[in-house]
Amino acid sequence: MQTLQQLLDAYAVSHQNKTNKIIHYFCVPAIFFSIVGLLMSIPSGLITRVTGIENPLFANWGVVSLIPLMIFYIRLSLKMTFLILSFAILCILGNFQLALQMSLWKASVVIFVIAWIVQFYGHKIEGKKPSFLDDIKFLLVGPAWILDHVFKSKS
Repeated sequence: MQTLQQLLDAYAVSHQNKTNKIIHYFCVPAIFFSIVGLLMSIPSGLITRVTGIENPLFANWGVVSLIPLMIFYIRLSLKMTFLILSFAILCILGNFQLALQMSLWKASVVIFVIAWIVQFYGHKIEGKKPSFLDDIKFLLVGPAWILDHVFKSKS
């Protein structure tokens, strides 16, 4: 298994252009946020029946999806796991508030589509294809790469 640093270094190969990096600093978190929103939009009756938890802030597929996500990150770095978990909690809280204002799934789809279009434009500027086209796990490395740069964690 590759180390976190090896994955971050491999991801960085196709993220050298300054404009593409800036695009990723905004779009990767937006995509993560929108995916959490889409997951939270899935009816959660099964979760409520299994757990007995009725509060939609806790009983939703966004929260449930954190379990395998945290397993992926904890195998790489405890520090990065904490950073990703912190960001994921902010996304859950933000999406919960967004759902009180408008249709969460519609807003999430709009954010998702726009962010991906801009991301692909960034890669056109970069002149390199997105890393996840070679290895799907780079979809999970992207948020770690952003957090690593923001917090200079060098996990």
